[in-house]
Amino acid sequence: MAEWNLDQLYEKSKDLHAGEVILDVRSPEEFAETRIKGAINIPHDEVGDKSDELKQYKKIFIHCGMGGRAQKAYQTLLAMGHDNVVCIADAGIEIWKDKGYPTES
Repeated sequence: MAEWNLDQLYEKSKDLHAGEVILDVRSPEEFAETRIKGAINIPHDEVGDKSDELKQYKKIFIHCGMGGRAQKAYQTLLAMGHDNVVCIADAGIEIWKDKGYPTES
């Protein structure tokens, strides 16, 4: 199980390579309000429908508001055969903001 903490995601967000993406699995409304720069949004309950689309990425870093939805999306993608996913299960955008990491809206 590939799990990272929020600090590791922050460091990675500063140097994403080609084929890597930060996947925010919160609702579109939450995503529109504030997000990590460059992240894409697919709600956690829709990632299974987008599985084929997500296979184009070499590495997917999944996060949400506090960690729960990221874990659900991560488990869904693992069950569908993805080996390119990393889950940020211990925290999410709320702690990201508390730490003063940059966001966009």
